[in-house]
Amino acid sequence: MKLGELAERLGCKLHGNPDIEITNVSGLEDATSGDLTFLANRRYRAAVAATRASAILVSPEEPNITIAALRSKNPYLDFARAIEFFHPAQRFDPGVHPSAVVSPSAKLGPGAHIGPYCYIDDAAELGRNAVLHSFVSIYRGAKIGDDFFAHSHAVVREGCRIGNCVILQNGAVIGADGFGFAKQSDGSWYKIRQSGNCIVQDDVEVQSCAVVDRATVGDTVISRGAKIDNLVQVGHASKVGENTLLCGQVGLAGSTRVGKNCILAGQVGAAGHLTIGDGAVITSQSGVPSDVPAGAMYSGYPATENKQWLKSVAVFNHLSELQKHVRELRAEIDALKSRGS
Repeated sequence: MKLGELAERLGCKLHGNPDIEITNVSGLEDATSGDLTFLANRRYRAAVAATRASAILVSPEEPNITIAALRSKNPYLDFARAIEFFHPAQRFDPGVHPSAVVSPSAKLGPGAHIGPYCYIDDAAELGRNAVLHSFVSIYRGAKIGDDFFAHSHAVVREGCRIGNCVILQNGAVIGADGFGFAKQSDGSWYKIRQSGNCIVQDDVEVQSCAVVDRATVGDTVISRGAKIDNLVQVGHASKVGENTLLCGQVGLAGSTRVGKNCILAGQVGAAGHLTIGDGAVITSQSGVPSDVPAGAMYSGYPATENKQWLKSVAVFNHLSELQKHVRELRAEIDALKSRGS
């Protein structure tokens, strides 16, 4: 593709030769002739001078660019769009593989592709252009919207409701039983029937081996546009707001409320029965025992406001020195006391 055409399709302003042939996309350090690369993080600015790419996506303010440049207000987003031009999504022909098991009472929308060894139970419904890759299980009574894509070994449990344009990566499970047990007088645990449901709204992606539990009663809800990373656990009756990111190994205990446009970084744990306000950011490996205000950035365990946590960490790194000074001062005090006596 000519660079000029690429600029037009991306809506970027071109600085350079429009006839440069672009054949692929790549990162700054790995790019070669014919590649389009990008600069979105200033920490990588030094790598621009050494890149062998033929063109680069940069912000309008970025100075001293010596190769052909596409000026973009959001270089990272436009690079993501450019990837699709050179690596289009795989297409799946409509049809049901002979090894798939589909209940006679199930409803498949037009254009559905049901791959090898998939199972669709009674009264389940799939919308238009659904793709079940292979070994996907759709339990009884599940209702799924249009343009659904489930990779191998994904599972949608009984009665769950899934909106349009939802993607389940390999091994994702929607609607597993919540972790609910009542202790009996003999010390054993009585399983609480998880009679609630799980609702996943439009444009949600759940990545590999993540689990969204159904509620004991009521609903677990993943709102429109939320993205759930690998190995995330969303506990029963939790609510995740619109366009919120739950990064790898995040764990939400039951009845956690996470607002919209939040980011919970890797390995964040929430204690449950608490609320994280809209737009909040929780940094990696933080433990959240109580409510977090909207727009706040929290860190550490127990999670506190990020600036306070940074001050605490700075002190912690000098604890051995402080301990030494305290011992010296105590020794001086003891010496003064002994002289006075």
